[in-house]
Amino acid sequence: MKQLPEILKRTLVASSRFFNIEAVQLKFSNGEQREFERMQGYNQGAVLVVPFYDEHTLLLIREYGAGTHSYSLGFPKGLIDKGELPEIAANRELKEEVGFGAKRLQKLKTVTMAPSYFSSEMHLYMAFDLYPEQLEGDEPEPLEVIKWPISKIDELLAREDFQEARSIAALLLALKTLKQPV
Repeated sequence: MKQLPEILKRTLVASSRFFNIEAVQLKFSNGEQREFERMQGYNQGAVLVVPFYDEHTLLLIREYGAGTHSYSLGFPKGLIDKGELPEIAANRELKEEVGFGAKRLQKLKTVTMAPSYFSSEMHLYMAFDLYPEQLEGDEPEPLEVIKWPISKIDELLAREDFQEARSIAALLLALKTLKQPV
């Protein structure tokens, strides 16, 4: 296993409500030195949940994404509150975004996004045995909840509005875990 580079210096470059951007001067084990910039969030990580309405149906949400200035289909997701366990956050996000809680959550994997630039982790879950329960969320408008048949996964993957990489990764991991054809 490679030795991690030595951090020589860290400098705050910019700050917002959600991120700090810092310049990091590194020295690698072969003597090479480089400066990288990375974003560091103020949060405890995030969760994304693949909810199974029943054994044949998934629940998706359609929501606005400011980064792409578009509406897209995906799975419920959100930040983990300070002191909150990821599985508690997953169930809370389900209740806020699709109006259901889960009697059973199964962890799929913890993933990162653009690890060269971003330090945040997202915990991926599947949710089963759903029951109606609604919590108020922080979305600026009501989210559209869509029931999607598992038998039409190829159609979902082909849709232009189902493009968010974490949702696609979570779906494929869920199907592999359940031994469904992909």
